[in-house]
Amino acid sequence: MSDLLAGIGQWAVEIVYSFGYWGVFVMVALMNLHVLPLPTQLPLCLGGFLVGQGQFSFLGMLGASTAGAVAASQVLYHVGVWIGEDRLRKIILRFERYRLVFTEDLDKAMGEFQRYGGTAILIGHLVPTVGALISVPAGIRRMPIFGRFMFYTVLGSASWNGIFIVLGWVLGANWMVVKQYTTIIEIVVLAAMVGGVIWFVQRRWRAARRHS
Repeated sequence: MSDLLAGIGQWAVEIVYSFGYWGVFVMVALMNLHVLPLPTQLPLCLGGFLVGQGQFSFLGMLGASTAGAVAASQVLYHVGVWIGEDRLRKIILRFERYRLVFTEDLDKAMGEFQRYGGTAILIGHLVPTVGALISVPAGIRRMPIFGRFMFYTVLGSASWNGIFIVLGWVLGANWMVVKQYTTIIEIVVLAAMVGGVIWFVQRRWRAARRHS
């Protein structure tokens, strides 16, 4: 299995090298759909490295990766609408042996949506292993696709993608280190994002108290 994943990882790298923005779009979309059992950090950090090499622009790489994540979110949203939770859970159980997606992933996404409502779309895109899967419960609950769903999907995807593109840019030729320390980096990035949100909320709360 490890050899297979290594082969898929090398193939993903070659796709990005060969097709640039389109390669990043396709890889990010497939990884968000869990069609490829690899973290999106791989093409994102490679994209950042190529931006640092002057082969691509940061905005172009951010736009391509965000478009890929949004496209995957749209697909998963409609999966939720068409299939429903019970049938989807049965389908996932059948495919768990391929290690592409697990019922725990769906449970986590449903839990985030139940807890935070519309803002769960934003939070879900910033949580490892959830990502675009947060779109499934949005579809199941028939959340209006235009409005908050699209806004939070674009914002969350762009934030997550942008951080790892910048990280690959900063790491330069050492961008592959992300592959070895994915979990640690995810925790650090998530902690930084949560800290930023808490800081922003506290600042707004204190400003509101001063004006009350």
